[in-house]
Amino acid sequence: MNMDESDMPQPQARITSRLIDSLYTEAMLLADEARSYFDEAGREERSLLEPFARVGFACESLKVTTRIMHIVAWLLTQRAIESGEIPTREGRRPDRRLGNAQDSDPVIVATLPASAQRLINSSADLYARVKRLDEGTLESEVPQSPARALMGRLERGLGGQSV
Repeated sequence: MNMDESDMPQPQARITSRLIDSLYTEAMLLADEARSYFDEAGREERSLLEPFARVGFACESLKVTTRIMHIVAWLLTQRAIESGEIPTREGRRPDRRLGNAQDSDPVIVATLPASAQRLINSSADLYARVKRLDEGTLESEVPQSPARALMGRLERGLGGQSV
């Protein structure tokens, strides 16, 4: 019997404190960039759009914000699990999973300024990456060792430097 790639077990990504911190930093930088653009620079670009496109612009800015906030909330939960602040089982409850974010409409996105498109696509990409991690945690319900929890707390206490 021939096995193709889809039949082979896929390697599970280990969610480490370093990965969590890296994604958290990326999410916060994207949040700041989105806030700055949609509150300031994007206002002028939005005012030049047709009325229907302006509504799309407003909706997409809310979707970007929602995606980022879902990501940040999930990452903070993962950080709490990694540090031992909450038990793994508690952190994996359905209400602590990555929230569902509405997809952007490619037709509407195509009518928006390039800067808006870039932010929309960046937030969707980051959300997709984090969603894959979230889905992977369903399959890897390995309890965290007390030593690993201590290491996570120590790494965060040292500003992410290796111990």
